[in-house]
Amino acid sequence: MPCRLGQAWWRALTLDTDFYTKTTRARRTLRSAQIVVGVAALSHTVGSSMILLTYNTSLGLQLLAFLINAASIVAGYYIWTFTIWQFGVWLQASIPRYKRLLNPIGFTYAPQVFNIFTVVPLLGRPIELGLAVWSLIAAIVALQSGCSLKRGKAISICTLGWVVVQVAIGVVQIGVQGFL
Repeated sequence: MPCRLGQAWWRALTLDTDFYTKTTRARRTLRSAQIVVGVAALSHTVGSSMILLTYNTSLGLQLLAFLINAASIVAGYYIWTFTIWQFGVWLQASIPRYKRLLNPIGFTYAPQVFNIFTVVPLLGRPIELGLAVWSLIAAIVALQSGCSLKRGKAISICTLGWVVVQVAIGVVQIGVQGFL
């Protein structure tokens, strides 16, 4: 899939079904998908770190929180992909292997690059949730178009995994806030 990263990002953000169909079948886009997840993790951690600065926490604790937040987003990507794959297998959907799902699910993290705006007072959590829902919708589009699943099955598979990841990331965030 010869497409520049900026174009891929835009196509992922706009929920381009042809793009998600191609990324599900392509083997050489994994690096680009992982870059998208990495930038999303960086955006999330920078937004969270900016909030921590207002609490005058020590540099060591800020660095620890930065690493934990980044790791939670990256781990969430792999866990979400795994749960999508596992739920797809359980529901007997025609779903590709786990490694092949890493491409399209990685690109569904494209909206997460705007997580830096979670620093906006009173709007941070709604922005974060809105971006997570955008990623969920992108995953549904990716499964529906890339795996030729019916909409209902794609919604079920993606939403089950999304809830698992949202709860896990929420627990990590509460743990970090409680620690600080």
